[in-house]
Amino acid sequence: MSSDEMGSSAGVEVDRMAGAVPEPGSVKSDPILVADRVRRSFGGLTAVDVRRLEVQRGTITALIGPNGAGKSTLFNLLTGFDRVDQGDWTFQGSKINGKPGHKVARAGMVRTFQLTKALTRMSVLDNMLLGAQDQFGERMAGAFLRSVWGRQERANTVRALELLERFKLIDKREDMAGSLSGGQRKLLEMARALMTDPAMIMLDEPMAGVNPALVQSLLGHITSLRDEGKTVLFVEHDMDVIMGISDWIVVLAQGQVIAEGTPSDIRSNKQVIDAYLGAQDVDEAGSADE
Repeated sequence: MSSDEMGSSAGVEVDRMAGAVPEPGSVKSDPILVADRVRRSFGGLTAVDVRRLEVQRGTITALIGPNGAGKSTLFNLLTGFDRVDQGDWTFQGSKINGKPGHKVARAGMVRTFQLTKALTRMSVLDNMLLGAQDQFGERMAGAFLRSVWGRQERANTVRALELLERFKLIDKREDMAGSLSGGQRKLLEMARALMTDPAMIMLDEPMAGVNPALVQSLLGHITSLRDEGKTVLFVEHDMDVIMGISDWIVVLAQGQVIAEGTPSDIRSNKQVIDAYLGAQDVDEAGSADE
């Protein structure tokens, strides 16, 4: 991403996050997701202990932190893929903690995974169609009403093809998903998530294992989602990516939010620097022991 593009992104960031104070638990002017006292432990280890987290509507928010900071665990909790020990969270004003993943998705909050979940022995198009919700033909009563589910299936197919065109996968629509490259599978998973037309999409390490040639394509798709009014929350390790496209950054360390702010706030935050340097020192010490 060029310096001019980053400068433009930084200009947008100030407008979208106007009034937000760069501190843990920062109150936002129009939060789409609000989490309070979310805690998850595994045995004697506390993986997540987030006292307050608000995600501003219509922004790209990055969730960063050293390895083992609890980022993916927090994603799993918020999206219904893991059980919380305690805590509450709301999405668009409605309580969603305790709901399973499919109901969270139905509410308008969808996610992708660090390891893609494409069904490799199904075609790319069929993978897309699986992302459509409330398919009438899947119900016992609806299965006999071909005229009804047929119209719905045709509409879903049109939407799937439009998204495959958008993500430059249209020529792969009849190919098995297992034949796609790692980057193409990431694109497929993002496109499939959009079949539900969600208000918020959560991306778990979208750039992991992606060929550099596809990184810019993925970045463009992420920023276009925000520009269309959707909210993006993503976990990522590539600091150039994070600083280049994020409106707001939340930093986790040992399961807790230790800092929040714009990219410029985070660059100069001593706690963030210490957290990353501390993790680096531990890794280097471990390598020396080995």
